[in-house]
Amino acid sequence: MPAIHKPRTFSALNGYFHAGTFWLAIATLAALLYFQEGVAALLTAWELPEYSHGPLIPVLSLLLFLRQLKDVPVTSDPVADRGAGIALLVFALLVGAVGKQAQIDDIVAYALILWVGAMLLISWGWQQGKQFWPPVVHLVFMLPLPGVIYYKMSTILQAWSSELGVWMLQLINVPVFLEGNIIDLGVYKLHVAEACSGLRYLFPIMSFSYIFAVLFRGSIWHKAVLLLAAAPITIVMNSVRIAFAGWLVNYLGLEYLEGFSHFFEGWVIFMICVVILFLLAWVMLRFTAEKMPLLDALDLDTSGWVTQATRIRLIEPSKALILSAVLLSLATISWQVRPQIDTGPVDREPFLLFPTTLGPWNVGIPEVLTENVAQVLAADDYLAVQLSRSDAAAQVGLFIAWYDDQTRNGTHSPEICLPGAGWEIAWLERVDVAPQVGFSETYNLNRAVIQKGESRMLVYYWFEQHGRHVAWDLAAKMYLLWDGLTIGRTDGALVRLTTPITKDETDAQAEARLQDTFLELTTVMPRFVPEL
Repeated sequence: MPAIHKPRTFSALNGYFHAGTFWLAIATLAALLYFQEGVAALLTAWELPEYSHGPLIPVLSLLLFLRQLKDVPVTSDPVADRGAGIALLVFALLVGAVGKQAQIDDIVAYALILWVGAMLLISWGWQQGKQFWPPVVHLVFMLPLPGVIYYKMSTILQAWSSELGVWMLQLINVPVFLEGNIIDLGVYKLHVAEACSGLRYLFPIMSFSYIFAVLFRGSIWHKAVLLLAAAPITIVMNSVRIAFAGWLVNYLGLEYLEGFSHFFEGWVIFMICVVILFLLAWVMLRFTAEKMPLLDALDLDTSGWVTQATRIRLIEPSKALILSAVLLSLATISWQVRPQIDTGPVDREPFLLFPTTLGPWNVGIPEVLTENVAQVLAADDYLAVQLSRSDAAAQVGLFIAWYDDQTRNGTHSPEICLPGAGWEIAWLERVDVAPQVGFSETYNLNRAVIQKGESRMLVYYWFEQHGRHVAWDLAAKMYLLWDGLTIGRTDGALVRLTTPITKDETDAQAEARLQDTFLELTTVMPRFVPEL
């Protein structure tokens, strides 16, 4: 936003009016062009139910800004501390460049918020501009979460909501059993899917609670309670929603969860969460000395917002504003004329050509995933087969998911999907395994023991990324960013080997079977998951 000095008549202002608004318009237009991948990422994310509240966030942030602007008088004092704004602008451009070069559009979207903060500091200077942090921070709620964090949060919330929902059903004497995210009601089984994790409520409720806390005239600890209460309130009410769904299915039938009733049920829960926030604020006010009414404790004065918005007419073309417009314009032009890395299509064979044998192991007929699983997986190519041999006590399951661009879809760690299918991870460690004695290259793998009831399985899984064999999913994301910057490639794969631990064998015997197939797999892997 522009810096504001003492009021002038329109005739005296005429020389500055066009110049100031011109440079602001140039800076904004150049920023939209430079950060266009981030804008596109936001528009795409806002089409998803979890982020459908996104378009409201910039509007609400603008209203929060205008509300604060009323407390900042027009002044004739010169603004001399704009350096922090220029520094933040340069940092925003660098962050945006990293995201653009790595082809990770979400990073470019994150840089947009830095740009907004930079323009406020450039316009108002550090001393005045820093007080506008609440509307800038609020913009965070319009951003899509990184894929790894999103799926981990979704898995955790699914588990908590499922357990609480089943506990509530048991309180009202509904016979129920929980297996992972599957609620077994006997005749019917309900899958607490990703859509039921509560994220669709958590994001908008957190945004609402943030604004509520900002407008609340209570103490800092009151504001903190209101902000932090959003998550537990959402989890509990989402569990109530799941329990109510279970009750409906148990007594009325599965068809009552379809269509409008399911949608309406969700909005009812959302509104109840809002009401609970108001009740929490009212309760806290009862313990204050003033005991003021709730509406008096909220700064809901909307007068003067239009007047504050028209103050943009008083913009002055400061050197910092002009420099910001020039920097943004040069960055946009430089990006367009930069030499581009053309890697071309990845030279790999499709899994359709996977061999029918791996050494002594026979490769079974490839399995076809169900539509729902394939949609969540979002892989560009995948292989799901069973490996068997006559002298083996059990089969080995092989699953590989290939992604042409992991920034668009991304690999989903088995740590996320296995618990959702009812498997409990009894043991998980990261180990280094060499394909053969004397082999210099090692594979950093996840070794896990999972169980479901009396069934136990041993699992190897890792991420293949351009010759790297990575166990940790967050490290895989960091390598993805690096490879996008350096070689212009963001492809990769998830590889998983599983085998049951039968009742008449030890864990070591099952692992010997798994290692044997692992060694055979490494000989053919580069054909389907290229190293370079």
